[in-house]
Amino acid sequence: MSETSASEISAEQVAHLANLARIDLSPEELESLTKELGQIVESVAKVQEVAGPDVPATSHPLPLTNVFRRDEVRPSLTVEQALSGAPEREGDRFKVPTILDEE
Repeated sequence: MSETSASEISAEQVAHLANLARIDLSPEELESLTKELGQIVESVAKVQEVAGPDVPATSHPLPLTNVFRRDEVRPSLTVEQALSGAPEREGDRFKVPTILDEE
């Protein structure tokens, strides 16, 4: 579907795509999706008009920065503090019920 307007998206095309995707659509869904897809195609066409060769392609409107921090060792809970509220424990670990038939 290249350079089409909203009026060029037909219910038959949407029904064909739904059939290929094995999706059963009611007549109401078909009508709604035909309108929505037409609006999407129209919006993409507007963006293509503005995005000329001098506008670089981007995935985000703002530059992304790395949000990671250095991995530094800091004071933390002791094993006893971490397990102090545990209903059951097994050594230095939480004891939880088995959920699989495995040992």
